Amino acid sequence: MTIDRNYLETMAAKVRIDIIRQIHAAGSGHPGGSLSAADILTYLYFAEMKVDPADPDRKERDRFVLSKGHAAPALYAVLAEKGYFPVEELLSLRKLGSMLQGHPDRKHIPGVDMSTGSLGQGISAAVGMALANHIDGSTGRVYALLGDGELQEGLVWEAAMAASHYGLDDLTAFVDWNGLQIDGKNEDVMTVTPIDDKFRAFGWDVQIIDGHDFDQIAAAVEKAKTVKGKPQLILAKTVKGKGVSFMENEAGWHGKAPSEEQAKQAVEELGGEW
Repeated sequence: MTIDRNYLETMAAKVRIDIIRQIHAAGSGHPGGSLSAADILTYLYFAEMKVDPADPDRKERDRFVLSKGHAAPALYAVLAEKGYFPVEELLSLRKLGSMLQGHPDRKHIPGVDMSTGSLGQGISAAVGMALANHIDGSTGRVYALLGDGELQEGLVWEAAMAASHYGLDDLTAFVDWNGLQIDGKNEDVMTVTPIDDKFRAFGWDVQIIDGHDFDQIAAAVEKAKTVKGKPQLILAKTVKGKGVSFMENEAGWHGKAPSEEQAKQAVEELGGEW
């Protein structure tokens, strides 16, 4: 598959700038894991998924579930840039009366397929969607994005077992493997590795890629679509806080907002104007 790498990199930079602007305006939020996931979301929404902002509930659409719901600013940014709602709405993040809550809400935000926030529940819902597709004979695919710290939740493995049992080959899950969570390194909090071997043991097809390389993301998604009879995992190695020098690989930026000076620096580093 041929991709327009320049276009995707431009969109990813816009998404990252949107993430910083949102969280700074809100005074709270989760920048680190939103920035690490930005390239995956950008690829899915601007190169891969069959979705239509003018008809967000179309039955045969592809579906996306943000299982790591605290990375909502990344999802909101791609939805706004895709045209589901005005980009200006992003600055209402977490404000009283805004549809853009701290975690995705499918009842109020066009383009959101599942309300998420309690870790482990998103991938479980994605499994249900994929099973429904099999029952209905739908041609739509289901994509989900998990955090690596999220894998510490037992519910994830119940979902993984069910997806394999039912042969859900229209389900592709990404793990945003940045190695950090709110309390520090995954390996210090609760070891999650070897992630690839664990999912293979549960009956999944597994690929490991650089989650910031659009060529690798594209190739992995294309390969996943050829897999029959089993769900697919794309284990994406990423950098928490990707694109912002003082946030990269810093667990402290998991869940705090930048000051105005920090936000200005971040936006400028990402190629924008404050």
